[in-house]
Amino acid sequence: MIEPRDYAIFQNHGYMGLYGGLGAQDIHRRKGLKKSQQILDHMGSTELAANLFRATQAEEKLRRERIAGKEKANRAHREVGAKVRQTIQELGGTMPEELPPAESIKKLESKAGKGLKGGGKGTPPR
Repeated sequence: MIEPRDYAIFQNHGYMGLYGGLGAQDIHRRKGLKKSQQILDHMGSTELAANLFRATQAEEKLRRERIAGKEKANRAHREVGAKVRQTIQELGGTMPEELPPAESIKKLESKAGKGLKGGGKGTPPR
């Protein structure tokens, strides 16, 4: 059984690899997010894609190499994050910590929902 705290530590190691040593709290602070705001809710598509790639590749590495134990799993996740960062750097991309925070996905969902209530293009709201 994986405890929520262990999972948070595991995720933080992945962030530290991808964000050049910055953990979740550091990223949160650097992006100027409020305490109530979640990092993932404020990622643009580029940053979100890098994080999804990091997470999926870490999961595959753990499975493929049969990595067991918290410390080894955390180390592997950080290494995968660092490799993704290295790839971004080699491609001349912007480092994830340098990307501006995006508008909250929750706010965008709310706007999209309000637009749908109007009944579609040219149809007045009810």
